[in-house]
Amino acid sequence: MAMEYESNNWIWEWMYNTPHLFGGLMLTAALLGFSTSYFGGIGNFPVSYAWSNLGFLLKKKRDKRRVRVYMDGCFDLMHYGHANALRQAKALGDELVVGVVSDEEIIANKGPPILSMEERLALVSGLKWVDQVIANAPYAITEEFMNSLFNEHKIDYVIHGDDPCLLPDGSDAYALAKIAGRYKQIKRTEGVSSTDIVGRILSSVNDNKGVGDNNSTLSRVDSGRRRQLQRGQLSQFLPTSRRIVQFSNGKGPGPNARIVYIDGAFDLFHAGHVEILKKARQLGDFLLVGIYPDYIVSEQRGMPYPVMHLLERTLSVLACRYVDEVIIGAPWEVTKDMITTFNISLVVHGTVAESNSSLPGETDPYAIPKSMGIFRLLESPKSITTSSVAQRIVTNHEVYMKRNAKKLQSEKKYYEEKAYVAGD
Repeated sequence: MAMEYESNNWIWEWMYNTPHLFGGLMLTAALLGFSTSYFGGIGNFPVSYAWSNLGFLLKKKRDKRRVRVYMDGCFDLMHYGHANALRQAKALGDELVVGVVSDEEIIANKGPPILSMEERLALVSGLKWVDQVIANAPYAITEEFMNSLFNEHKIDYVIHGDDPCLLPDGSDAYALAKIAGRYKQIKRTEGVSSTDIVGRILSSVNDNKGVGDNNSTLSRVDSGRRRQLQRGQLSQFLPTSRRIVQFSNGKGPGPNARIVYIDGAFDLFHAGHVEILKKARQLGDFLLVGIYPDYIVSEQRGMPYPVMHLLERTLSVLACRYVDEVIIGAPWEVTKDMITTFNISLVVHGTVAESNSSLPGETDPYAIPKSMGIFRLLESPKSITTSSVAQRIVTNHEVYMKRNAKKLQSEKKYYEEKAYVAGD
């Protein structure tokens, strides 16, 4: 009898994988008046028994364990390339767990990070594709950490991009996961990297050296145009409508939804942006975000802003879990037509913003929503700004250059002394 039961395993497997097909077959048999003995003849397989177990099989199918995937990174200077990598990783499973590498590990392998652990955690947690975050993850997948991923966090696969990730000794950081057969690879997003963004900022700083402190309107507009040309040379991003769709929610507001509107540059997307967007979203059912075009940002803030151009900034905002929709190239002033067209219930703005001087004759951009009684000033949860992030980058670079200069000077002195001894 045991052998007979095992010989029916293929039937049970078929029923498990195609329960709807099997149910249809049984219903057809009943309608045609077929004898259950006809089906029972296959290994004495009783149809009545199958009917009684069909509900169990369907429940088992529904309760099938969700696939959990893991991806880690430094996520310093979070950009749309990071977001796209995590989007691709999520597509390989049902739940995405993200490891954020500790400050100490980053320093040991790459140099000091620009953003703190708290800021990097806020950025990663704010992405719409992330289900869980592990803080202070190691830079390399060690055997101990891999066992922790598989056993404690129930991870099925470790994900990484197709670009090599090597340790200082030249070894592959994901070698153990590959050996274990639990590694999957995604395509790297071309056209952006943290190194590229740092290069843009440092290039802008060097370009500004020697320029007089002229705040005239003409000077600021001209500098904005120069910056746009420079950004076009530095950025290799090639935007497509498909990529924007991939990042979008694809859902509009409900018929009676309370729509909240917030606008800004959202340049060098950081933790302060995430927190103010979260706060704005809590005030309604649908968050609409206006993103200023490049020329407005340049006119208002001068060089070197914006660091990221409009579509790059758009993708970063769309990746945020608190954002429902964006206006790409929003106007500086919130108009009555905008409020009517988008059915905006509330317009908000944070208390922390980039310091800039208004252009001559410029009006309050929020004058109309204020007159309508639908404007609210929100207390910004964080003091971080795009300018402060850029300043950190410049400071880190200066420290790096001084350290290297000192090192080169020491090496030069060593070889000079060695040459003197050899020639003595």
